[in-house]
Amino acid sequence: MKYELKKEGKFGYTEIGEGRPIIILHGLMGGLSNFDGVINYFSENGYKLVLPELPVYSLKLLNTNLKNFALHLKDFIDFKGYEDVILLGNSLGGHIGLYYTNLFPEKVAGLVITGSSGLYESAMGSGYTKRSDYNVIKAKAEEVFYDPAVATKEIVDDVYNTVNDRNKLVKTLAIAKSAIRHNMAKDLPNMNTPTCIIWGKNDIVTPPNVANEFHELLPDSNLYWIDKCGHAAMMEHPNKFNEILSSWFKMRGF
Repeated sequence: MKYELKKEGKFGYTEIGEGRPIIILHGLMGGLSNFDGVINYFSENGYKLVLPELPVYSLKLLNTNLKNFALHLKDFIDFKGYEDVILLGNSLGGHIGLYYTNLFPEKVAGLVITGSSGLYESAMGSGYTKRSDYNVIKAKAEEVFYDPAVATKEIVDDVYNTVNDRNKLVKTLAIAKSAIRHNMAKDLPNMNTPTCIIWGKNDIVTPPNVANEFHELLPDSNLYWIDKCGHAAMMEHPNKFNEILSSWFKMRGF
């Protein structure tokens, strides 16, 4: 699905539907198309889906870090005047959501994380030594999902082009280091924002024990599992993901 990108000032974003804003934060190598199922469903069921472009590869190298992504998000939310937002993040996007919520809890009604970094970063930015070998990159991309067929040629091409672009590769590694530096273990017990944790039982990028740890450390969290599912639950099992999230919204009065 193609989305119309709006440009206002320094911000690029997509906005679909009307209602309470759900701000979608994508992962390091995951574009917005990963969220098609979520966007289609919730934009037709009383929510405004907002997809900001994150400056993952557009900041200077020295400024390419988690804190600046969170501050960009703050500037964007302030610029748009959104209140009581729900943040939904996958992988690095989840980490940005956690970091932002820790800094500005009054802005966030609820947080949804899936395959999020923030506690366990061993998989980010590693294994690109054979980056010119398309088949190696294809195998790495397929590992992310329970069903390797989810890694379409378009996804593999995107990852391949990213890791073979020197500028992007250097920034990818800088972001990975920044994610490790910004481990959230000490912050989570003080974060009282209602949090929905949706996790693939077969995630090898951020394994299930990571979800258990998030659940233990976040005081007001609920944990839901999706079977036969890897690192991108909203993409691998969109209907199940929407069903879980929809019932969580009802339970929480969102």
